[in-house]
Amino acid sequence: MARSSAPSRERIVAGAADMISRRGLSATSIREMAKHAKAPLGSTYHYFPEGKQQLATEAVRFTGEWVAQSLRKELEAGPAAGLSAFLALWRKIVVESDFHAGCPVLAVAIEEPPADDVPPALAAAAEVFEQWEGLLADSLREHGAERGQAAQLATLIVAAVEGTVAMCRAKRSTRPLDQVAEQLQALIAAATGS
Repeated sequence: MARSSAPSRERIVAGAADMISRRGLSATSIREMAKHAKAPLGSTYHYFPEGKQQLATEAVRFTGEWVAQSLRKELEAGPAAGLSAFLALWRKIVVESDFHAGCPVLAVAIEEPPADDVPPALAAAAEVFEQWEGLLADSLREHGAERGQAAQLATLIVAAVEGTVAMCRAKRSTRPLDQVAEQLQALIAAATGS
């Protein structure tokens, strides 16, 4: 069977995630996302007949699962290792993009919804943040943190890292990541008795 020359759905989703991480959702059209992924607009609409919101929702979920896979793997060695991997992942993205890219999940989350409804991409962002928090909280509990403290610390970690990525972009420096890493590692050690 001949292989299709059409771009894969996953490549379009990954390209959209990258574009959103650089420009935000409102400033990015589906046409620009398709072009960034080197995909014909027709193929993009074939895979995403509902348009920009559907593609953005998939881009958020794609990013969420990509980060979650890394977290799951690294959290096997404990919450401190998971945090280090989480920070390293975002450091790599910020540095390799010359401080132009951040987190597409955050980019979608901070934009004002177009109506009174919760758009699917925003709902997906909330689910992704909850997934990351859950993974971190589970690891913290497994390593000795009390249930309530684990949940609060997990939320703090996700919020601090996401905010720090934005600070790195603004300051064009990874120094905020270094400073936050040190403080979060200290909190993890205190919570787990390590």
